[in-house]
Amino acid sequence: MAAEGNDWSYADAEEETLTRIAWYYYNDGMTQGEIGDKLGLSRIKVSRLLESGRRSGIIQVRINSRHQGCLEFEQRLQDHWGLREVRVVPNLENGDLNERLGQAAAQFLMQRLGNDDLLAVGWGATVSHAIRRLGHMANERNVSLVSLTGGVATYVDGMRTANWGSSVHLVPAPLVVSDGAVARALMSEPGISNVLEMALNAAYQLVGVGELNADSTVVRSGYVTPAEVEPLRRKGAVGDILCQFFDDNGDALDLPLHDRVIGARLSSLSKSQNVIAAAGGASKVRALRAVLKGKYVDILITDEKTAEKLLEEV
Repeated sequence: MAAEGNDWSYADAEEETLTRIAWYYYNDGMTQGEIGDKLGLSRIKVSRLLESGRRSGIIQVRINSRHQGCLEFEQRLQDHWGLREVRVVPNLENGDLNERLGQAAAQFLMQRLGNDDLLAVGWGATVSHAIRRLGHMANERNVSLVSLTGGVATYVDGMRTANWGSSVHLVPAPLVVSDGAVARALMSEPGISNVLEMALNAAYQLVGVGELNADSTVVRSGYVTPAEVEPLRRKGAVGDILCQFFDDNGDALDLPLHDRVIGARLSSLSKSQNVIAAAGGASKVRALRAVLKGKYVDILITDEKTAEKLLEEV
């Protein structure tokens, strides 16, 4: 069918080809080689387009099985911690866990976000992977994105990869500033306070959970120095959300660092109705258990081994 006016583009043609490939592969059971012969493409090109479709969210695979999502772990976590929903992804020994959890978070949001919805996001590797996979859906449904913290650079890479064309609202400030007085002045500015209010009232808030060690994202990003890790531990810190640290009971600590953070406060985040935490791995079990005790999140997305550890003391 001919495109109307000047609307046709190479991207449209690529997406149409991908749609045909996906139909032949998943619905008709054709091999990648057979599809390549039918469409005049190499098998490698077919494989790359299928992978691109899965990563961008154009292709979503649903597994209809009683084992899907490790349902037993999901139900037990939900019941014990009072969570509204839980998604547990199966183990994959050699996979990138942050990437897999980001994909799971993206798939969950694809099923929940509607037309013209607003999605609030924190920062970190897992959240960034989710953002990268939501671009197509966001553009199709006009979903807007809003940040829960400052630190524009931490959000831009994911949005650029996703080609996020819908409305984006970023806090126009660093994540951490040099002085508490500067942070208070910036947080009182309408350009920042209004964005944070939007974030806290969004349809969903997606955050990561950080552990406290020399390899954690908050240390690698330079917001906490390696020398500060042990003093923070001695003060009771076990992990963070939005660069704000909490203890084993999930209580936010009174730290000078928190006075310098530009972003939504944990006490405010916990009042939102649809907060999603996407995190996993052995090093994050203690921090995740504290998050659940603190009642900061409503929805948990994690992996099978982490779920098992979170239930060991139940």
